Amino acid sequence: MKAMRPVVLLLIAVVAAVIAWLATMATNRFSMATPVLPESALITMGVIAGLTLIMGIRVLRWRNGKKKNMLNPILAARTLILAQACAYAGTLLLGWHAGISIDLLRVSLRSGEGILWNALLMGGGGVAMVVVGIVVERFCRIPPEDFEGGTPGPDTRRGETKGEGEYAYRGD
Repeated sequence: MKAMRPVVLLLIAVVAAVIAWLATMATNRFSMATPVLPESALITMGVIAGLTLIMGIRVLRWRNGKKKNMLNPILAARTLILAQACAYAGTLLLGWHAGISIDLLRVSLRSGEGILWNALLMGGGGVAMVVVGIVVERFCRIPPEDFEGGTPGPDTRRGETKGEGEYAYRGD
């Protein structure tokens, strides 16, 4: 499994912002509602980010040697996938609501002030999801161990060798 690239996340956010900006311009032109998520979506975003963080802490504890039990490889894989999905979803939400915010700032602050604050809140929730996703992805990395020559050594828990950039799950 490959690590997320910040450039790809940035590209997704920019594309989503452009599409949202165009969608907001179209909905405003035809007197339709602005396509922004309601405030209740913050609860869902918080639950997703919280569960991702809890699962990531479990992997981090195992990685740091604070657990005596073997880590379930399926749990590690699910945690990594959840972290990446959280970051991608957060990026998409951030980009979408940034595009809406840009259009609302351009049109008028007075007419869409409530919607603007809503869009800014959703963008902030997207930022939180991205941060949690990236941090938990880092939790899932197995650091190389330093054995006299600075080369990766055997994993005492599994009897395997570790290289830089590997994850706790070795399913590839």
